[in-house]
Amino acid sequence: MTVVGLFPGDSDAEKLSETINSALASHQLTACTLITVEDQDWERAWMDDFRPMEFGDGKLVVCPTGMHIDHGNAVIMELDPGLAFGTGTHPTTALCLDWLAENPPTGKTLIDYGCGSGILGIAALLLGGTVVYGVDNDPQALTATRDNLRKNNLPETQFPLYLPGDFAQALAAGSVGQADIMLANILAGPLVSLAQYLSAMTQEGGTIMLSGILAEQASEVMAAYAPWFTFSEPLISEGWGRLTGERKIS
Repeated sequence: MTVVGLFPGDSDAEKLSETINSALASHQLTACTLITVEDQDWERAWMDDFRPMEFGDGKLVVCPTGMHIDHGNAVIMELDPGLAFGTGTHPTTALCLDWLAENPPTGKTLIDYGCGSGILGIAALLLGGTVVYGVDNDPQALTATRDNLRKNNLPETQFPLYLPGDFAQALAAGSVGQADIMLANILAGPLVSLAQYLSAMTQEGGTIMLSGILAEQASEVMAAYAPWFTFSEPLISEGWGRLTGERKIS
């Protein structure tokens, strides 16, 4: 196992090395190696290796902004995540994009809770969704989503964006209703704590898709949502899981 950490460039290298080596010794781990990482435009650096990616057996293709390609009848999404999470390269995002491509949400209303770059919600709209309500606690994510909407010629009226507090107020005011499909690609801990909240925002008979979950966390997350949803078997990729469930009808 290799543990990698980043520290401020002005850290005292000798003191930092002593502190880390002391901590490693108690865990029978080998000594650390310090490497200076030269500063660069990190927001753009990932683009050097970002290439078009296919999802759902080629039904959906995610491309770097400005890279024009011919993929037959595939739905093409242009993407620049900026400082937000979501490029399609992580297994959790890929699992979600595969599901959306294989189950086009034609005419559906969706909530993308933890929208990041907007990649899932924009994919849903390009695949036929009517409206997506996006929520994220990071203002940079909302900025990235707006930028990506423009890149894909989608109006912001189809993807209203909220910080969590503002979204709760919109729910209370009735300006946001229940979703046909709930998307939440975050982490297991927040998913468990939000179980009742996200369930209440999903229509009876509707679908929930949860990801950001390690394979060994899947049963805990499913148990938290079990009062409201019936789940299919988890789908696992590279140690990460995707859960899909149907909202029970009372």
